[in-house]
Amino acid sequence: MPVTTVSISSSVVFGIYRNCLQGLCMLRGGGADTPPHKLDIFLSGLAAGVAQVSVMSPADIVKVQLQCQTEPYLGSSLDSKPKYRGPIHCLLTIAREQGLLGLYKGAGALALRDGSSFATYFLTYNVVCGWLTPVGQKQPGEEPRWMFSSKVMWMCFKTSDEHVCAFVGGLGCPLPDWAVIMLAGGVSGMCGWSLGTPMDVIKARLQVDSVTQRRYRGFVHCVTESVRQEGPGVLFRGLGLNCLRAFPVNMAVFWAYELVLRFLRPAP
Repeated sequence: MPVTTVSISSSVVFGIYRNCLQGLCMLRGGGADTPPHKLDIFLSGLAAGVAQVSVMSPADIVKVQLQCQTEPYLGSSLDSKPKYRGPIHCLLTIAREQGLLGLYKGAGALALRDGSSFATYFLTYNVVCGWLTPVGQKQPGEEPRWMFSSKVMWMCFKTSDEHVCAFVGGLGCPLPDWAVIMLAGGVSGMCGWSLGTPMDVIKARLQVDSVTQRRYRGFVHCVTESVRQEGPGVLFRGLGLNCLRAFPVNMAVFWAYELVLRFLRPAP
C-alpha cells in the first residue's frame, strides 16, 4: 500500500505541477522557450501539494494508526489480537466506524504542510538549477535547444568546463547535467521539509489523537496546546531526521523525473 500511494501521489504532484505551470505560462503569453516566472513555479507547486491530499490523507492516517497500534495490548493478555490486521483492514475499519471523513482527519494540517512545502520544493529546485547552470545553457526540465546541419543533428552538452558536441544519428536527446539535477533535488527536499515539519508534527498529533484519548478540539487547539506545554521547539521535532532522509530521496526523485521527461518529450 505505501508503494502504491507514493506512486499515485507522485504522479498527481508532478502532473498537476507541470500542467499548472504550463497554464500559467500561457496566461502570461509566454512561449515554449520562455523561462517560467518564479511566482508561477511557486503557485504550481502549491496547487500540486494541496491536490495530493486527496490521495495521501487516507494512506497517511492508515500508516499512523498502524504505527501507533498499542492500545489493544495495554492491560490485555499477551495473546490478544491487534485491532487492525493490515493496511486494507485498517482503511475499511476506519471508514466503517468514522465514515469517509474519518480518513481525512488532519487533512487541513496535511494540506498546509504539503502546499507550502511543495511550493518551496519546486521553487528551490528551479532556483538552484538556475544558479548552477552556465549562462546560455538550458536548465533541466526546459525544452532542449537543438543545432541542425543539412544532413545530421548535433547535440551540445556541458561536460566539466568544456562544451562537447556529440553526434546523434538522425534523432537525439538532451543530456542534462545530472550532478546539478541531483544536488538541486536534494537541497529542495531539505528546504521543503524545513518548512513542512511543523505542520507534519501537528498533523500526526491530530491523527493519533483518536487512538489513545481525545486531547485536542481541533487544529488551532492542537497548535496552541503543543506550544504551551512543550515550547516552540516541539514544532520542529524530527526535522533533522526528515532532512537526512529528504536529501537522498529527492536526489533520486528529480533524477527519475528528468529522465522520464527526456524519454517522453517529443522529438523536434
